[in-house]
Amino acid sequence: MITEPSPSERITAEVTSWPGVEAGPGRRGEFAFRVGRRELGHLHGDHAAHFAFPADVWQELRAAGRIVEHPVFPGRVGPAARRIADDGDVADVIALMRGNYDRFVAAHGVPDLVR
Repeated sequence: MITEPSPSERITAEVTSWPGVEAGPGRRGEFAFRVGRRELGHLHGDHAAHFAFPADVWQELRAAGRIVEHPVFPGRVGPAARRIADDGDVADVIALMRGNYDRFVAAHGVPDLVR
C-alpha cells in the first residue's frame, strides 16, 4: 500500500529544494527551515507553522486571513502562526515560506553553499 506524504513531508520536500535552504530540529522541538542564519519558518508536526514577517507584510497577511497571531507572542506584530488542516494550507505554508525566502535572498543573496 502506498501512503501519501504527510503535510510536513510535502512542505519539507518543497522548501528544501530551494538553493541554500537547510532544515532540521530547532531549539524548542520545532522543525526549522533556514537560509544562512535567517529562519524562513518552522513546523510543529503536521498541524502548525510559525513564521516572522516584517510589520507591513504581517499586517497584509493578517488582513487577508492567511496568518494569525503567534500563540506565544499575542498582540505582537511580526510573529505569526498558520494552522495546517488541508492541502490548501500546505500550499499556503509553502507560499509564506517562499515569501520569506525571496525577501531574504533579495536582500542578502543565497549563502555560499561551499563550506
